[in-house]
Amino acid sequence: MAKLFKDYTQDQSYPFSPNLEELIPENHLVRVVSDFIDQIDITSILCSYPGGGTSSYHPRMLLKVIAYAYIEKIYSGRQIAKALRENINFMWLAGGNQANFRAINRFRSQRLSGNIQAVFRSMIEYLIDSGYIRFEKYFLDGTTIEANARASSYVWTKNVKRYKDALEEKVRRLFEEIDRITEAENAELW
Repeated sequence: MAKLFKDYTQDQSYPFSPNLEELIPENHLVRVVSDFIDQIDITSILCSYPGGGTSSYHPRMLLKVIAYAYIEKIYSGRQIAKALRENINFMWLAGGNQANFRAINRFRSQRLSGNIQAVFRSMIEYLIDSGYIRFEKYFLDGTTIEANARASSYVWTKNVKRYKDALEEKVRRLFEEIDRITEAENAELW
């Protein structure tokens, strides 16, 4: 019997380039992150820009990219910059912009200082409220936080507060680690 294979032409050119919008499913998490960041007020971030000089990447775009990277457990500026070149979800979020790791780290350290933890925390709460992640088993930096609640049991206010406090502590420690990674990358530059 003859062996049959589907056509494979690696160097094939397309008459039209693929549309990233069509490649990402409607209910994909990257769309939820984008919609969430579009809804929040970023006035405090916009006020951190002095004006003048060369044009900057849009802060809402960088915030979307960083928030999605953190959800995907990508914390290094170099790895985020690589994702902007190679991952269609990041390409779609950035609208084709390819910020380098210096621009990403500068944005994190100069523009987001004091803001990113609150944004990330509220995004996690939004994802929980929207049903994209469950608070009963939320995974953050490899650790599982489990609530003692099932559909047949009651969720006591004290337990909810205790788990939210634990989430706050996990987020705080995560951002300490992210700051350490960013400082190490920036030290390599200078």
